[in-house]
Amino acid sequence: MEPAGAPPQGCAPAREAEEPPGSPALPAAAPQGAQPAAAGRERCRRGAGPQGPPGRAVRGRGRRAPGRRGGEEGARAGRRPRVTVDSSKAKTSLEALKISLRQLRWREFPFGRRLPCDIYWHGVSFHDNDIFSGQVNKFPGMTEMVRKITLSRAVRTMQDLFPLEYNFYPRSWILPEEFPLFVAEVRMMKDSDPSWKPTFIVKPDGGCQGDGIYLIKDPSDIRLTGSIQSRPAVVQEYICKPLLVDKLKFDIRLYVLLKSLEPLEIYIAKDGLSRFCTEPYQEPTLKNLHQVFMHLTNYSLNIHSGNFIHSDNANTGSKRTFSSVLCRLSSRGADVKKLWSDIISLVIKTIIALTPELKVYYQSDIPAGKPGPTCFQILGFDILLMKNLKPVLLEVNANPSMRIEHEQELSPGVFENVPSPVDEEVKVAVIRDTLRLVDPQKKKRKDVQCQTLEHVSEANEELLDAGPADRAECDTTQSPEAGLPSLCLKQVFPKYAKQFNYLRLVDRVAALFIRFLGVKGTTKLGPTGFRTFIRNCKLSNSNFSMASVDILYIDITRRWNSMGIDHKESGMCLQAFVEAFFCLAQKKYKSLPLHEQVASLIDFCEDQLAALDEKRLVCGRGIVERRSAVVPCQTDGLHLTPAAPTPLLHRMATASKFSDYRNHRY
Repeated sequence: MEPAGAPPQGCAPAREAEEPPGSPALPAAAPQGAQPAAAGRERCRRGAGPQGPPGRAVRGRGRRAPGRRGGEEGARAGRRPRVTVDSSKAKTSLEALKISLRQLRWREFPFGRRLPCDIYWHGVSFHDNDIFSGQVNKFPGMTEMVRKITLSRAVRTMQDLFPLEYNFYPRSWILPEEFPLFVAEVRMMKDSDPSWKPTFIVKPDGGCQGDGIYLIKDPSDIRLTGSIQSRPAVVQEYICKPLLVDKLKFDIRLYVLLKSLEPLEIYIAKDGLSRFCTEPYQEPTLKNLHQVFMHLTNYSLNIHSGNFIHSDNANTGSKRTFSSVLCRLSSRGADVKKLWSDIISLVIKTIIALTPELKVYYQSDIPAGKPGPTCFQILGFDILLMKNLKPVLLEVNANPSMRIEHEQELSPGVFENVPSPVDEEVKVAVIRDTLRLVDPQKKKRKDVQCQTLEHVSEANEELLDAGPADRAECDTTQSPEAGLPSLCLKQVFPKYAKQFNYLRLVDRVAALFIRFLGVKGTTKLGPTGFRTFIRNCKLSNSNFSMASVDILYIDITRRWNSMGIDHKESGMCLQAFVEAFFCLAQKKYKSLPLHEQVASLIDFCEDQLAALDEKRLVCGRGIVERRSAVVPCQTDGLHLTPAAPTPLLHRMATASKFSDYRNHRY
């Protein structure tokens, strides 16, 4: 696979048009010339020319000077409508968003707007506002999907299908329901390898910023008090041999833009942040298990350490740019190209694991045919590098911090927000270039350009005859991208789709699930929908009766509902449907590996449904033709006599002929 970029030649920022992903991030400062232009616009609004003294604004419409009509029309055509952004719910990302909007010269509405905006920037979730148009920077259901338990289940499903491709995620168990399984598997592994002395990390499901995380050496050390019952958790194998820089453990925060679900479109930021622990790393022992500043890389924890270093330099301190770490690794002879390739693969595979259920949430909140916004979202991927440079996924954040300042204690109990140059360098570029990619005016500008292509040759001939000064006056429009650095976000999907599309089996299973949901806005499949799926796909036979279908539905649905999965609706969730689908695949294709069994059953179901749709289409055409049949009109063209009605018995015979092709009610 083509890597995201070449290894950096040095730590100085590169300024080429295609900046390699391993190089430092693009500067977040406003482009040269932006401020003078803004100042010029302000002076013009006050009624003076760009270089003249401020004057009183002229009200009403002034007279046009003779011969200047064409110039004014050209200037009016050059004035493009500015993109409008509602930032009233932006929360902690507000400052970085404001800087981005100033650089783009877009219009911000910090207190909301009565009229619809082009883009709504939410700080927490899709439901921060009731939106019926435009674009919003959150997907419905994303917060639920990247919770530790849901993410672990989604990745585990993919590990069942493709164990080698998904070995970047640590072995995980879900507490409390899988605690007996956890104990049994650890005991079995210790019996088979007495030298194995593992460490495990326990992470509360809804925890963030390191809250509630702790390390254990044995399953008996898990705090099975009332808290674990009321606060489920994930326990994972702890990575005991991480890559160290300056003898410190660190992780990487990479920013990933999910621009679209259908079609799937993914971008990765060319730079990220490296968050360092504040105490030299030692492998876990019973004595140091509780030293969080040694083992946990969370910024929100380490900032309270006396060893935490705030630095204005991207190459030093407790928070650095990822590109600066790549420079260090490159100087040691590490293969940075392969590292980037592995990271890209990890990100794409993780998104592929998340998208099936995201599509279920999406159709629930924004049903097809109803008004609603389109969505995009910036995700924070937390990645740990092992000693051999293999990337390991720690977690995915639906709301990565976009703060560009930090608190500094001036005196005991007195804090002040201080700008963080490292954060600003990375985060402003990510937000700004995300907005550039979702710019709603971009398509309109392309359409206008296509319409004016036919006039280009005539305009060029006129400009060739004109002098340099005339050509400068004629250039009344300027590209909105002018003066901005190249994009810091690199597309990785569909660019590499051919290499990863074979993994999207659960995506196709989710499409079957959504087809049979029936009621718009629901996320659970009822027993009627499940029976219709079985019947339409012709999966029942003498060995698998409809009674067996009902038993399968009840058993799997009851077990998933007992796990505490969303009780707002009754029925079968997507994860339960996937399990049932795997069972059906194993019954039908016994001699194949699981992923081939599932792929074969998907092909079979899709073929059956395609044939059914074709028959329904033919049936529908026949009915329309019979209804539209009329007796030829009279010569005067005034009287139209309908065809004689079809006899009742004949209609019943015709209807019975197509009875197998209709939707069943049970």
